[in-house]
Amino acid sequence: MNKRIRLATGSLAVSAAFLCMIGAASAATCGNGAGGFEAWKQQLAAEARGQGIGAAGISALMATHYNTATIAADRGMRSFHLSLDQFLVKRGAAAIVARGRSMKQSHAALFASIEQNYGVPPGPLIAIWGMETAFGSQHGNQSALSAIATLAYDCRRPEYFTDQLYAALKLVDRGLLSESTRGSMHGEIGQTQFLPKNILAYGTGNLDVAANALNSTANFLKAHGWRAGAGYQPGEANFAAIQAWNAATVYQQAIAQMGRQIDGR
Repeated sequence: MNKRIRLATGSLAVSAAFLCMIGAASAATCGNGAGGFEAWKQQLAAEARGQGIGAAGISALMATHYNTATIAADRGMRSFHLSLDQFLVKRGAAAIVARGRSMKQSHAALFASIEQNYGVPPGPLIAIWGMETAFGSQHGNQSALSAIATLAYDCRRPEYFTDQLYAALKLVDRGLLSESTRGSMHGEIGQTQFLPKNILAYGTGNLDVAANALNSTANFLKAHGWRAGAGYQPGEANFAAIQAWNAATVYQQAIAQMGRQIDGR
């Protein structure tokens, strides 16, 4: 390597390091209480503009509030530490299966269409639907944007939820989400509870409509490797797609078990 190349390479390295320092310095600072939330929003708004977020998205961000209920729920997710049997009882699995079998019959044409398009049978979709919102009856009543913004600001998982917040603001810019959108404690939306990044990637229409939510859920599972006709119990090919849906082991096992019972397998 000649001297000119070495100098150029060194200059590039210094420039890259300088840019990284600028990026680190400008990153919005997380916090563990409401005190810094308004200042954090100002910081994040500047970053969001750099990410291409438009005026509508920025306005929605600035309208968010720190949601103490979201933080309390995030710290109190104890059911995922139960045994499978305890979890099934706590989440009302027997009722989900019983109603799920009825829903499978009453929505037979819808589920046949979904299986034809995505290869996903009714059982796991109905189990997810029942588990997430009791078949659409419990969507949550939190400000979805404020819940996600609160978790993006919170120091526990800021990177993960900042990505979700950017996705939410993009949805606002597209007219698909608004300041008034209601969701669950972590900002999940619709009848099967999608976070914004998954809405962008896999959403098919208004997710408050059951058919759209179920198609979107099947689309997600297919995108995560679901193979038509393969099994979905632990150790079988399609269980990995259920694992992608939710990281909690006991939840994954519950969906597989309830899905099998609904499908009669």
